[in-house]
Amino acid sequence: MSFVPTVVEMTDMFSRAAAPAFFLGAVAGFISLLTARLSTVVARIRLLNSIPQSSDKAHMRDDVPRLKTRARLLRSGILLSLGSGLCAGLLLGIVFATGFFALRYSYGSGLLFIGATLLLCGAMIRFAQDVIMDLHECDYLE
Repeated sequence: MSFVPTVVEMTDMFSRAAAPAFFLGAVAGFISLLTARLSTVVARIRLLNSIPQSSDKAHMRDDVPRLKTRARLLRSGILLSLGSGLCAGLLLGIVFATGFFALRYSYGSGLLFIGATLLLCGAMIRFAQDVIMDLHECDYLE
């Protein structure tokens, strides 16, 4: 057994790693989206908290609890997405390790991919909840 993979073996490793690599890229983009939304929500909370109680716009501070709920939803979505990315990264490592050591099967790969997909679905559910809260009717009454 040679410790240096042949060109054919390397080509096979890269072809098997394509799907997890694209999945990992999609997760990274989704995390970026969630992080940008979280930054916007936190900035809005800070802006509303800076309004003095004596101001005629003090009623706008009533939106802070809803914004905090959105921030919690986004944070949990980010954490679920990070878990998904971790599973996809481990899957990539397993694919290359099994290819490098010429193992026939990638044990656990299916479970890792299922886990990554389920975690990403959970993150998307959190994102959907945030979008629903973002389109709240009170936002457009002012």
